[in-house]
Amino acid sequence: MDYTGLLHQLIDGMRRPEPEQGGRYLIRFAKPQQYEACLVELSRMRNEFTDLGAVRSSRLARSIIAPVQRPEDLYRYGDEITIEEDVPISLHANALHSKPSNAQGIPWGVKQIRAPKVWSVSTGHRIKIGVIDTGADYHHPDLRYSLARGINLLNRSLLPHDDNGHGTHIAGTIAAANSTAGMIGVAPRSLIYPVKAFDHNGSAYVSDIVLGIDWCVRNKVDIINMSFGMKTRSKALLDVVNRAYHAGIVIVASSGNDGKRRSIDYPARYPQTISVGATDKNRRIASFSNRGAYVDVYAPGDKIVSSWVQGKHHEMSGTSMATSHVSGAIALLLSKHPGLSPSEIKTLVKRATIPLRARKTTTAKSKVRGGEIDALKLMQEGGE
Repeated sequence: MDYTGLLHQLIDGMRRPEPEQGGRYLIRFAKPQQYEACLVELSRMRNEFTDLGAVRSSRLARSIIAPVQRPEDLYRYGDEITIEEDVPISLHANALHSKPSNAQGIPWGVKQIRAPKVWSVSTGHRIKIGVIDTGADYHHPDLRYSLARGINLLNRSLLPHDDNGHGTHIAGTIAAANSTAGMIGVAPRSLIYPVKAFDHNGSAYVSDIVLGIDWCVRNKVDIINMSFGMKTRSKALLDVVNRAYHAGIVIVASSGNDGKRRSIDYPARYPQTISVGATDKNRRIASFSNRGAYVDVYAPGDKIVSSWVQGKHHEMSGTSMATSHVSGAIALLLSKHPGLSPSEIKTLVKRATIPLRARKTTTAKSKVRGGEIDALKLMQEGGE
């Protein structure tokens, strides 16, 4: 395979004036040796073309991520590569309804899934959770002992500091450990590895998520929390999710906030993930939550108070918030039973639930499918 032509096309794409710039693409190689050979060629050409600094790569997905001016020209490589547009991906929380709040000690969601009843047996000690999100507030009192270094994919020379709030909110629900003046999360002795893939606007691309999962696999995390989604399939994303799954990592993903009954967002729709819908204080499915056969489990996601940037606390709603409760509950289980596989954990999670209540508008014939995660039942199921 002639990599020179392909690489020169990437350089051409980067050098075009902005108005003529092509889109950003993921170029995936059919064979590992093809990808490795292309990386060697890239390394050689970086000395020659400084523009190649914009080209990124994922070893797990065997993909090169770069601007391409004329993607149709790459089709001549036939079965050797696949080309996929690098599409945007969205966080699963309603930013418009985010509002300041006071810390509540143990938030209602943590109580509702009965996490405190497990703490005498497990607090999630030593469980590593990769949170692919907007980063985390490293100065927050709630998270002082809960954050590892992580990675900033937007600027690798910096810590993954949160300039949005969403990632800190997720981290707080999972692992906050401030019993004196702040709040306590579901698994207060678990360790969060913030993977900053989203910018201050909460914007990211599929390639950022691919690189984030790649990093989590290489750093041997136990759980990946993904509180975001998109409507379209991505072969590159599926490939790297599959590789993480086979590496023994439990992947927890939010289902989406469209109120749909027969569809959920990707990557939650992939069978390798545990897909999460949101409930309210009455143990009813939240009106905004996607639901139905594709949702594996539900968790509190309506009006959830958690940590926020600048040492504050905010209330947010979304399947994002529900997902963090499930990640925390799995951390409690894994700390006590570390040998469980992702498929075994998914089976236990679906079994260890409390029945949901039907909404008042639900007809008598309509059966509410699924249940809300129960950390105590999960621990009991895991011990059998």
